Amino acid sequence: MQAWVYGYIALAVVGVTAVVVAARMGRRAGRRSLQQRLTALSNRLGVEPPDEPGVEPVLSHLEMATGEAAEAVTESSADAIRLRRALDTMPQGVIVCDETGGVVFRNARAVALMQNRHGDALAAQAVTDLLENAWQDGTAERTLDLYGPPRQTLIVRTRLIDDGRRNLGVIAIIEDVSERRRLEEIRRDFVANVSHELKTPIGALGLLAETLTVEPDPSVAQRLASRINTEAFRVSRIIDDLLDLSRIESEESPPREPIYVNLVMAEAVERVRSAADQRRISIELDEPVPPVHVLGDRRQLVSAIHSLLENAVTYSYEDSSVAVKGTQLNGQIRLSVTDKGVGIPARDLDRIFERFYRVDHGRSRDSGGTGLGLSIVRHVASNHQGHVEVDSREGEGSTFTLVLPAPPEYAAVNEG
Repeated sequence: MQAWVYGYIALAVVGVTAVVVAARMGRRAGRRSLQQRLTALSNRLGVEPPDEPGVEPVLSHLEMATGEAAEAVTESSADAIRLRRALDTMPQGVIVCDETGGVVFRNARAVALMQNRHGDALAAQAVTDLLENAWQDGTAERTLDLYGPPRQTLIVRTRLIDDGRRNLGVIAIIEDVSERRRLEEIRRDFVANVSHELKTPIGALGLLAETLTVEPDPSVAQRLASRINTEAFRVSRIIDDLLDLSRIESEESPPREPIYVNLVMAEAVERVRSAADQRRISIELDEPVPPVHVLGDRRQLVSAIHSLLENAVTYSYEDSSVAVKGTQLNGQIRLSVTDKGVGIPARDLDRIFERFYRVDHGRSRDSGGTGLGLSIVRHVASNHQGHVEVDSREGEGSTFTLVLPAPPEYAAVNEG
């Protein structure tokens, strides 16, 4: 509540009290003196004194002023509540200091940013320093990197508050830009990785084509032509996977329709059958019985299982096997792909779903892998409100499981 409002009411109450006392005194001189004092009080309160002589007109004006002051207090309180609620909905933190430097307001976001992490002392000190700088320079800004977990980046901006004549305080705006910075870093890495992944085969294509034009030996020319075809296919694969990933990322809520997982598994297996046969790898398909369905996008689900199978065939030893299994358990549909290959080192498990990340760079490129398959799987799982589980032992093999929510009619079924 504004200080002037309190003063306004206090003066009015004093005036009314004085009137009552004077009325009881019943003295003419006292009344004249009281009228003069009430008139002076009216002037101080900004209330035009009445033209009529006597105490009663002045008292009426003071009563009116008191009522107006009460209404102003009510309206001021409502405005303050509305302002606080509005500031509490802001994604940025807001801290306001008065002219003495004391904090008079923090919105909900500012409280959370300052208290919900072990770096709050560092952040609080930085905000204090910036508030002091604002008194000297008018504005100040600083970026704070708070190391987690999780890592957090805050931008703190401070500005002086004045009415054109004097300083009234300082306001600090605290913005959490962690997610924005993370996305910017992902975009930078993505552009760099795409450039690198395309530059290598395109450079090889140019060199091979240049050599082929001057090669007189037909057998050598044939090998060069074969290499050109391989590199061209590799570029095509990268572009196709990029388009698939872009499409899947843009379809955060794909059309939902009943999709039988048996058909999804069978289609994905057929897509890799030829590559598996070339390496003498058998594919064992264990479909759920009876057939079950999920609600989702058929093309995305087939793409995800195909990516898992393709990786399994690529990283399995020759003359081994890959198992594809579908189960329904505790309200979940679980589609797993198990290989008996090289496995994944524990240090790489947290990064294998990143775009273009490869555990073995040389082997991935030699096998035609693009480094985008597991990113596709992760996004498909996310689009279907599911997730991906990984169980891998280096030198023994890996199991990737796409876990999807079962439709409501399967929720009570408990099947292994």
